[in-house]
Amino acid sequence: MTDREAVGLIAMFAAMGAVYTTCIIALYVLQVIANWKIFTKAGEAGWKAIIPVYNEFILFKISWKTSYFWIMLVLSVLASILSEFRYNRFCMVLCLIACIAIIVLYIMQMDRLAKSFGYGVGFTLALIFFNPIAMLVLGFGNAQYIGNTTE
Repeated sequence: MTDREAVGLIAMFAAMGAVYTTCIIALYVLQVIANWKIFTKAGEAGWKAIIPVYNEFILFKISWKTSYFWIMLVLSVLASILSEFRYNRFCMVLCLIACIAIIVLYIMQMDRLAKSFGYGVGFTLALIFFNPIAMLVLGFGNAQYIGNTTE
């Protein structure tokens, strides 16, 4: 490989990294905008959408119970720690169980969020599979916050 080819290869990978980073930042900005509108509809301050972990806490607060947020947070930390012990089968099984529990809690939270704005199973599926778009529809659409349906 010549120096010219090496420079071209490095430039290509740098451009790919820049495109990837730009897409991630754009998705984060869209999520913050959607959460801001959802929070204001639910009577929360919109600025809470900017803070990464706190915005998830607020989503649990307006849609479900905050105790499930703490369970999900502990399970996430536990799964992260257990995943470091790749060669221990018992730890990997526990990590898998924690990950499955996180997925189940996420699906349940999306269902509660849809119900707290008066939507049903169809919108729950949209929140699960097309989250950024569904959150924007929830924030900018004409759905009204009817309240946390679990309390």
